[in-house]
Amino acid sequence: MKNNKVSLACEICRRKNYTTNKSNQNAARLTVKKHCIHCQAHTLHKEEV
Repeated sequence: MKNNKVSLACEICRRKNYTTNKSNQNAARLTVKKHCIHCQAHTLHKEEV
């Protein structure tokens, strides 16, 4: 199985801060709580389409 490279964007400022790998078998969009360097806060980051 091949993994796809996806970018994670901050939900508050909408900037792309992180990249990660995601399996093709997982159809749901990835959401992770990470630190945003632009907001200076721990915010929810969602997978960009």
